[in-house]
Amino acid sequence: MKHSLIVPAYYGQLIFEVWSFLKQPTPAKNTILSTREKMLAMVRLYLIKMVLVIMVAMFMAAISPWFDPENISKSSMATRFSPLGLILVGGFILPTLEEVGFRLSLRFRPLYLSLTTAVITYYVLTQAVFDTSNSMIDDSFITRVTGSVVAGVAVSLLLLNQTITSSLSSLWQRRFGLIFYISCFVFAAIHILNYELNWVNLLFLPLIVFPQMLSAILYGYTRVVFGFRYPLALHCANNLMAIGISLLPFEDLII
Repeated sequence: MKHSLIVPAYYGQLIFEVWSFLKQPTPAKNTILSTREKMLAMVRLYLIKMVLVIMVAMFMAAISPWFDPENISKSSMATRFSPLGLILVGGFILPTLEEVGFRLSLRFRPLYLSLTTAVITYYVLTQAVFDTSNSMIDDSFITRVTGSVVAGVAVSLLLLNQTITSSLSSLWQRRFGLIFYISCFVFAAIHILNYELNWVNLLFLPLIVFPQMLSAILYGYTRVVFGFRYPLALHCANNLMAIGISLLPFEDLII
């Protein structure tokens, strides 16, 4: 089978292509591969990611007697949502917000930047101003959403100025690599907020957020080279798989 998922040569070629991109990120889009080929490449990237994540997870398990950080965000969501609500929020809504906030504007468009601004504003208001969870619907929710919409509309109106739009478009072309890596770093770094902020967790920050950093790189690559729908689908599938596993009654299998 030409595009089999078990042919090592395809993985080697894909790793080489991703590495070449990471050495010098460019906003060039792949117009040669078919949709099927892009989907297969996306699955291969996910499998590569899982191998690396499992290796780090094994290391974290080995040092767990001394260091075992608790993901307080997952615990919080599990207590606030029913299984269906957890699937809807954690499997679709939050991944969509994250992709719009951190990957959509990797390819510059005025509309994309406006939507990204709205999402980032929501994150800032939620976590920095009101010190709550992104998925929390509380007394501050309307204020957070309203502030986000206002920020997005303001940027949209600002970008009606062709001079500003042209300058930003030029910046995206000239400094794309910097923009790409900033989006990856910020995406990974904000996930430390899922854990208790103490010196030990901050010291082990690279290990704690390694899966998110790897996801940011792979999602960013697929967004730029393949298109926005691919990292969105991959992100949702990844979260749904994790949620599905968390909902399995493993304790019932223990005798």
